Amino acid sequence: MKLIRRSTQWIAAAVIGVCLVAGAVAVAQRQAQSTLPTANNAYELSSIFREVSKNAIPSIVSIETLGTVRTGQGDLQPPFDENSPFGDLFRDDPRLREFFRNRPQPQPRRTQGMGSGFIIDPSGIILTNNHVVQNADRVTVRLHDGREFIATDIKTDPQTDVAIIRIESDEPLQAIPLGNSDNIEIGDWVLAVGTPFGLDLTVTAGIISAKARGPLMAERGDFLQTDAAINPGNSGGPLLNLRGEVIGINTAISTRTGTSSGVGFAIPINIADWVSDQLVESGRVQRAYLGVKIQPVDFDQAQRFETNVGEGVLVREVLADSPAEKAGLQPGDVILEFNGQSVRGTAMLQRIVERLDLDKSYKMLILRDGEQKTLSVSVEQLPEEDTLADANESDEDRGVDPENVIDDLGIEIKPLTPQVARQLGLPDATGVLVASVRPSGLAWRAGLRSGNVIQKIGSTRVNSPDELREALKDMSLEEGILIVVQDKQGTRFLIVQQSE
Repeated sequence: MKLIRRSTQWIAAAVIGVCLVAGAVAVAQRQAQSTLPTANNAYELSSIFREVSKNAIPSIVSIETLGTVRTGQGDLQPPFDENSPFGDLFRDDPRLREFFRNRPQPQPRRTQGMGSGFIIDPSGIILTNNHVVQNADRVTVRLHDGREFIATDIKTDPQTDVAIIRIESDEPLQAIPLGNSDNIEIGDWVLAVGTPFGLDLTVTAGIISAKARGPLMAERGDFLQTDAAINPGNSGGPLLNLRGEVIGINTAISTRTGTSSGVGFAIPINIADWVSDQLVESGRVQRAYLGVKIQPVDFDQAQRFETNVGEGVLVREVLADSPAEKAGLQPGDVILEFNGQSVRGTAMLQRIVERLDLDKSYKMLILRDGEQKTLSVSVEQLPEEDTLADANESDEDRGVDPENVIDDLGIEIKPLTPQVARQLGLPDATGVLVASVRPSGLAWRAGLRSGNVIQKIGSTRVNSPDELREALKDMSLEEGILIVVQDKQGTRFLIVQQSE
């Protein structure tokens, strides 16, 4: 019996040992299959963050600006008295008369701003955002070592919100390397560097959370989206990859609080670099254009044209006397390739076209009536009247009809349809829709924004673009134009006036 008992114990021990070995093997296999980072990997990542930050900081600058705006001071003065062009409006509406009774006369007032930038050339060329330095009378640049310089030259491109400024240093400055934003992918780690809230250089970390966002605050945009914290003062600073290369310019945030909510946007460096090269060389950006209004290929259109969703762009209109018309392009064509590059979306076609050399011939592969066809296109310089919004923009981007551009105000207007009014959350609104606003224009500075509905010009109610243009005929920007607008926040009174 003792022998049997010992045998049983030995067998049980053997079974337990086998089970333990099998369990250990299973654990080892699970660990081998796991892709979770180990502590060692986390330390290595921290080390990379540290090294990238240390190398980048000497190239980052903070920017302070001084400008002039007009504010009010004093009693009611023309054009707001009852003898002004708004006299009938004052007499007919006592509430409005009371509203303007003590409205001050515009007077000069100094303003201050702040932002960031980064050195891209040892000679003192700095890349930043247009909105950081726009309308500034004086731009002060402070380096990481405390030295301060007054910018000697400023060149801007409002369409991409890119600017370059120059400072003169007695010794070469440390330039930061530029990367390739086309190679960045969703999920890649990035660092945002700048001077938020006027604080000294600050580094935040996150990932690329989306690509090809836009347009946002710039007319031309194909923004990178990141959850790296971007706050006021970060604008113009670099977004870096883990090699320490700039892959974007921190530009804007989506927020309800005015601070970072985890959704920030950066201009891809490939776009900014192309723009900055032209600003340095000639002080302006020269763009090529095709002359079409286009839209993405959705599922139904892909079925109809026997192509894939997102492959190519659909031509919905060809502008008269444009390169596209001269090449024989027709509405209903699907552009598949341009200059040997596959076209996947409207923004991609715009990027391809606008960087081409002017008056040169390029091959364009299209799909027409189910058959592929190659056209030869000679692109031309984008006409000045199209700088408010390129004719290459998609339906979503609202291609501009020159007849609906009020150039003096810097706005594009369109009829307000019941469908659009509902989309704006204003189902009962009447008036004229503001389709787009030039960032540097008078209307923008007065507070008018795209999506606003213009109800009155002075005392005249307007319900169509023609009525709005007619109402503006007797108005003077020198005296000031009263515009009554409506949005989801209610009705507002704006004064658009030419500064002296």
